[in-house]
Amino acid sequence: MRIWHQSFTVLDDLGAYHQALQQHFARVARPDTQIDLHGMHPGTYRSNYPGTDIRHASLQYVHALQFMTAAVQAQRKGYDVYAISTLPEPALREIRGMVDIPVVGYGESAMLTACMLGRKFGVLVFIDDLNELIADNAHGHGLASRFAGAMPVGFTFQDVLKGFDDPSELIERFRAAARRLIAQGADVIIPGEAPMNVLLAKNGVTEVDGVPVLDSLASWIKQAEALGDLRRLCGIRASRKGFYHAPPDLDRVSEVFSFYGLDRPGSSS
Repeated sequence: MRIWHQSFTVLDDLGAYHQALQQHFARVARPDTQIDLHGMHPGTYRSNYPGTDIRHASLQYVHALQFMTAAVQAQRKGYDVYAISTLPEPALREIRGMVDIPVVGYGESAMLTACMLGRKFGVLVFIDDLNELIADNAHGHGLASRFAGAMPVGFTFQDVLKGFDDPSELIERFRAAARRLIAQGADVIIPGEAPMNVLLAKNGVTEVDGVPVLDSLASWIKQAEALGDLRRLCGIRASRKGFYHAPPDLDRVSEVFSFYGLDRPGSSS
């Protein structure tokens, strides 16, 4: 099975995180699963931190066009699954209506898995401005009644990049934030952004005071594998009735991308 991983970061700018992702995927994916890591175009952001842009709904919307063009590339190149590896899940519903291969969202898969582990889940994030978007996504996934809220974790993206060398302080700060979310009603904790998730998973953080800390990346991979298997073995595909009706012809999609200057290839590693 071949899975196209699509990050909201420029992966080549993030050595420690990039390496940790590769190691984590190698550990949790099946031996016959190939996960190819792809990031945003070099130069997409002013620095190695995408959050300065992602916190703005307008810029996030424009950057989501890279996710759409990458999804078309994934289908054209014969990938079995297209997997969006970022909590905001840019253009998730549009991509599902554009390509015919299974599309897995990081946040959606984490929320659905959390619902099988407890009654209410909460999300810890770097970017406080994303709290409302996460709540909207939970509602859009039909899970508003299971959502205990989102709150800042108390450290930054740059802290996590430095923390791969010595994570002890960040782990304690994460636990303190998780306890605040547990007091708010969460009985499953989702580490929101993927860099935070992989740091915690790398260091074996799986619970706080008996409340599970979900490895969102692992659940995202396993759901991608499951959807790929369901399609290959059972012929199960996304619904084409209603919202996700039959996707447009990919040649027409390519023409539209070209018209708007969106036809350059993405970065990969």
